[in-house]
Amino acid sequence: MCGIYGYFSSRDVIDEVSFIKNLDLINHRGPDDSGVWKSKDSKLMIGHKRLSIFDLSDAGKQPMVNEDNGDIISFNGEIYNFKELREELIKLGHSFMSSSDTEVILKAYQEWKEDTFTKLNGMFSLAIFDSERKKLVLARDRAGEKPLYFFSSDNEFGFASELKPLISNKLLKKRIDKRSLDCFLSFGYSPRQSSIFENINKLEPGFVLSYDLSNNSFEKKTYWSLKKKLTVSSRKTANDEDYFVDKLEHLLEESISLQLEADVPVGVLLSGGLDSSLITSIASRKKNLRTFTVKFSEHASFDESKHAELIAKEFNTNHTELEASSISPNIIEELVKYYDEPMLDSSMIPTFLLSKEVRKHCKVAIGGDGGDELFGGYKHYDRLIRLSRIANVIPLSSRKFIGEISQFILPIGFKGRNWAHTLSKNFNNSVPQISVFFNYYDRKKLLKSDSITENFADTYREESFIENSSILDRATFFDFMNYLSEDILVKVDRASMASSLETRAPFLDYRLIEFAFLELPNKYKATSSQRKIILKKLAKKILPKEFDLKRKQGFSLPLSKFFKDSSWKEFIESKLFDKNVIFNESYLKYLYSSLDKDRSNSERIFGLVLFNTWLEKYNPNK
Repeated sequence: MCGIYGYFSSRDVIDEVSFIKNLDLINHRGPDDSGVWKSKDSKLMIGHKRLSIFDLSDAGKQPMVNEDNGDIISFNGEIYNFKELREELIKLGHSFMSSSDTEVILKAYQEWKEDTFTKLNGMFSLAIFDSERKKLVLARDRAGEKPLYFFSSDNEFGFASELKPLISNKLLKKRIDKRSLDCFLSFGYSPRQSSIFENINKLEPGFVLSYDLSNNSFEKKTYWSLKKKLTVSSRKTANDEDYFVDKLEHLLEESISLQLEADVPVGVLLSGGLDSSLITSIASRKKNLRTFTVKFSEHASFDESKHAELIAKEFNTNHTELEASSISPNIIEELVKYYDEPMLDSSMIPTFLLSKEVRKHCKVAIGGDGGDELFGGYKHYDRLIRLSRIANVIPLSSRKFIGEISQFILPIGFKGRNWAHTLSKNFNNSVPQISVFFNYYDRKKLLKSDSITENFADTYREESFIENSSILDRATFFDFMNYLSEDILVKVDRASMASSLETRAPFLDYRLIEFAFLELPNKYKATSSQRKIILKKLAKKILPKEFDLKRKQGFSLPLSKFFKDSSWKEFIESKLFDKNVIFNESYLKYLYSSLDKDRSNSERIFGLVLFNTWLEKYNPNK
């Protein structure tokens, strides 16, 4: 796990001192080593920050040069099937100087060019300078576990693992992208193809980008597209329940076995929930484990530690608990240093704290991310199925009237308000969203009049529609393509990398993704009354009988209780009102006052406080 950064200018020689200064902004991603490669004319520089996991020697140093053809690579991530690919390449006549997966990618690219990326099983964002074709080739893994930003102008091109090196470029105007702001306020994150800043984009998961240095142009294409696969696949429904349970267990065991491999200690993030418990159970078959969880002793309803302890004892792990009942609000100031895009997800706090603790014991940790999106785990899945049945018997015109009027009658945070708004959508050709933070009416009230011009968030959601698919297919597909890659995986990547910890997600092995979306029938995912059906069937087979299959908690935070503390109140009021720039203050006061009325607005307040803190830190052009 590392940090990558590169810059090309067709016009000017790049100042190496400034380049290294920008590279150092992501030192936390790879403090073990640092390297820079530059072209003979100094118009292209590629940098790397290394977190050594495989081949800890200097033979694994990056940027790495392929001595056969002069190609250069800077790579962030892990390729779990690199040993298998290495053997294949040796048979094709290639030789190796190291035991690293990085060199395997270089030689694979030499052999197969862009087709290489379809062969990789892992998490990655990478850049290869193709010396013969004079092209920069960027690629990102299928699920989006590893981040990759880029910008392009008439004379320049840059890429990086995080925004910080790119926004330090004085030629770039740090203007907030209004569409991304709209999505942040609606979904809690920016869109998958763009960032919070204008002119800085993300390379989407499953994409490869080729930038031609000779004419300053680039093209993007997919090497793996779940949407394309969904349009041509038909699920096999003839197989029985035992087949699907056994295949799931087999795929998980294969994925976990690969992801347990490292030349450094590996631990497991054990929340006490179903996903991480399954991973712990299967991983314990392979080696003695260290497991870690967050404990909220003073907030019983949020404390999952007893469930994690049950699993730890059952599978004889070396278990560590992190006490987090008391958290200073100043942690938000620390978070924005690493989250250089704002996110509306308070679970970044326990994730951040847990990563710090785990890093004291391990350099690699495995977690359960992806299980909800693949196997129907979120509460809104069964709710959407129930709402779609209601929608079938109530005319759309009547539902639209109910949904529209509810937004004016019911205050934000009132239980059932989002349900009513969701019911107003067309369930036949859209992807209705229950878990919206601020709908379009709320965003117009929240933002000052000149801050937003269009309802981009709703349009963006509608564009994710899949023809001839069920409401569950549409919802899980949208969450996999957006919420997982732009919230969950970003949260985990930034939190873990802040402590130089590598995190891995066995559920996101592409074979499991394709099994979940292309083969597993929906009746084993979610119904109107059940969720994660197939995972619970596997749990009955391999977890202790005392394990509670009805719970769903994960790493969450007792925000409403924290906000009653005087130090949190003072911090919140300072950021909401004294440091406010783009929000309507009267609406902020209305929203803040609702905390005393038992409205569920704590998460919304957290997001706005974090956003204003982010504004203060990065000072974009409004």
